[in-house]
Amino acid sequence: MPLYRFLTPHRTGKWYPDLITAQRQAVAIGAGFFDERSGKFYPYRETRLEIDQSDFENDPQGIAA
Repeated sequence: MPLYRFLTPHRTGKWYPDLITAQRQAVAIGAGFFDERSGKFYPYRETRLEIDQSDFENDPQGIAA
């Protein structure tokens, strides 16, 4: 299950399980604007989306012992 977060040059957002939640919360770190009417997210300049694709359930090597 992928996790999503937004990064700005000065701040890093938390990881969220879905893109919509990450977009809505990105406003708090100044990563962009979320238009509630249209449901569109407008990232500000130098904002990056980071996606974590690691799957620890199927990869026993990824679990810390």
